[in-house]
Amino acid sequence: MFPKYIKLILALGGLSYSAYQFVEGFIGNGIALALLGGIFILLYYKNELIFLAFLRLRKEDLNGAQKWLSKIKYPKSSLVGKQYGYFLFLQGLIESQNNLNKAEKLFRSALEKGLRYKHDRAMAKLNLAGIYMQKRRKREASKLLTEAKKLDKHGMLTQQLKLMRQNLKKF
Repeated sequence: MFPKYIKLILALGGLSYSAYQFVEGFIGNGIALALLGGIFILLYYKNELIFLAFLRLRKEDLNGAQKWLSKIKYPKSSLVGKQYGYFLFLQGLIESQNNLNKAEKLFRSALEKGLRYKHDRAMAKLNLAGIYMQKRRKREASKLLTEAKKLDKHGMLTQQLKLMRQNLKKF
């Protein structure tokens, strides 16, 4: 909701005024302001709009997720670090319902920009393999499925991987 520079200014202002409150002896005010500054630092690294879009996707509300993502103006410049990768990943999930070519490009870009967790990378590769299966590109889909299986350390995607392998054998 706030641009990243404003988040940093608010965080630094809150933390510096917190230090002043500690020096003056107002410990309670200092703790409250330090927590407020910490929240703005957290929001600098974790974009709240992407988080809200993830929550909408968990409820399978694609329109709501698209609404939250559309509120991010200039995503390349306003998102920090791997947030842009997650933005592209969410856009790819939404676009995979309508336009496979655009979804393929978005998933590829998300993997290039970087996703922090291995299970997110596995999910992106699994979706990309599904797109390749629909395009009858069996070799690339098989390669992506093996990469997704390697990344899925906790077994969260085992059912989906088995189903995709069975569908791949039918082709």
